Amino acid sequence: MKVAIIQHDIVWEDRSANFDRLAPQIAGAAAAGANVALLSETFSTGFSMDLSAAGEPVGGPSSQFLVDRARHHGMWLGGSCPEIPEGATRAFNTFVLAGPDGTVHRYRKIHPFTYGGEDRSFQGGDSFVTVEIDGLRVSLFICYDLRFADEWWQVAKQTDAYFVVANWPEVRRAHWQALVSARAIENQAYVVAANRVGSGGGLDYAGDSRIVDPLGEVIAAAARTEALLVAEVSPDHVAAVRDRFRFLQDRRTG
Repeated sequence: MKVAIIQHDIVWEDRSANFDRLAPQIAGAAAAGANVALLSETFSTGFSMDLSAAGEPVGGPSSQFLVDRARHHGMWLGGSCPEIPEGATRAFNTFVLAGPDGTVHRYRKIHPFTYGGEDRSFQGGDSFVTVEIDGLRVSLFICYDLRFADEWWQVAKQTDAYFVVANWPEVRRAHWQALVSARAIENQAYVVAANRVGSGGGLDYAGDSRIVDPLGEVIAAAARTEALLVAEVSPDHVAAVRDRFRFLQDRRTG
């Protein structure tokens, strides 16, 4: 299977402008043969805590954009957006993964980023989400979740690839690079990590999107500029690595 990361800039709190910018980039991923493509966290607004500008209902315009583009190109497409359930005062940072047949899976970010004030506008989710795509078992996470290894461990045995979308700032660039590799190595799974570039909300972003294999090898990466990354991933390779190096079996829990 070919997976793609669309490493992109974001126009702050302007959905229409971002939809217009992203549509041809998604088409480029489809033309490159990608079965799945990932955008960033809060791909349509930037990491804004102003829900009057960035918030939308469940199934709102950002989610619908993903559904429409996925169906149009016959591929899977994912990214996160701030969704506010009916009657709620805070949003969920929701990773929406849309399939070519209109299927939609939602993962709600478990860990709001308190240091950045996300907890004041967003509530945390409470469930893991694992999806099977053409035989590849994929678990979904968002940005700050990278710091909580125990939760990645909980789904490791049923996961071939972790998809993580982010707005991880350049100032903590070294943390991003180290954590993405660590999550791949310790769980013997691919990590497909999509981060934004550019500036927004007073922060700069270097991207450093990457696809890391189950042995920790970086098989695709880009930094600082908009880019399309495409790589082949295989559940058979995950199984072979885990059979040869039985680290997961040796992990003691409880």
